[in-house]
Amino acid sequence: MSLLHLNRYLLGLATALILFLSGCGGGVQSALNPTGPQALNVSKLWWLMFYVCGVVFVLVLVVTCIAFLRRGERNASPDEKPILHPPEEKEARKRNVVIAATAITTVILFVFLIESFFIGRGLTAELSRKQGISIELTGHQWWWEARYMNVDASNIFTTANEIHIPVGVPVSFRLKSNDVIHSFWVPNLSGKKDLIPGKVATIWLQADQPGLYRGQCAEYCGHQHAHMALLIIAESEQQFEAWTRNQIQSAPTPTSDSQKRGQQVFLSTTCVMCHAIGGTTAASVFGPNLTHVGSRQTIAAATLTNTRDHLSQWVTNSQVVKPGNRMPPNNLSSDDLQAVLDYLQSLQ
Repeated sequence: MSLLHLNRYLLGLATALILFLSGCGGGVQSALNPTGPQALNVSKLWWLMFYVCGVVFVLVLVVTCIAFLRRGERNASPDEKPILHPPEEKEARKRNVVIAATAITTVILFVFLIESFFIGRGLTAELSRKQGISIELTGHQWWWEARYMNVDASNIFTTANEIHIPVGVPVSFRLKSNDVIHSFWVPNLSGKKDLIPGKVATIWLQADQPGLYRGQCAEYCGHQHAHMALLIIAESEQQFEAWTRNQIQSAPTPTSDSQKRGQQVFLSTTCVMCHAIGGTTAASVFGPNLTHVGSRQTIAAATLTNTRDHLSQWVTNSQVVKPGNRMPPNNLSSDDLQAVLDYLQSLQ
């Protein structure tokens, strides 16, 4: 096998591998694995376009191959002269083929247009319905702030990067941005929606199956755009109500000496300039609310799992983990660091 043939073989193999891997999607973030009515509508449109475009692609390849074969047969006779005045009947057939192809293309485009229109209406139809759950979601560089709204002000609470919703219940979102353009996208549950500074956008979604679904900022928003994710946790109504009751409560009171010391360190350092913890004097809204941070599955907008080691890395110097984020390094002694970790992990 020559080097040229080997390169072609490897290129073809790599292309096939890339195409194969491109179809592999995790269950927690895949538009082709819809688990809600919004995502199902988007999926239907995607599959329609995939099948139609696939058929068109195959037909184009077939016609191209036929053209190459005929070209090769013509070149097999070097003495054959070019046809300067083809027969009118042959030209009419070619003209009819072009007209038919143009008409079919126009019909296909109109089908896509009509289907997109009705699916777009379906994506916004439920916004007029009164929802039992309303969430105000604000995008920051590079994390998500979720504020659960309620007619009773005492039941309003704020969390970060982790949103719990009950299965089978439509949830409406009011989307805002405090800095640059972001985009809210949970592929398994809904299409994307941009968050534009100075404007309020609305979107709704619903999870028909319990599970963990990963969301992502889908609009480039700066250095750590790729690490601006969030988790949607769909659970039963009983589990959701229990979680909600816990979130409404103030942070638990420290019990051990280490936790008490950790709270004192937290409240006496620059931590209080950015974060809030319910029931304490820490009330800043610049960074994520930490009232129940110990119960979250991840930290740093789903960048790290919420373990003690990862929390230690983040508190000590978050710039190593997520360069460019707004949290500065903290120069704490070893004993103070361990106490702060004990306190933060107690905030369940």
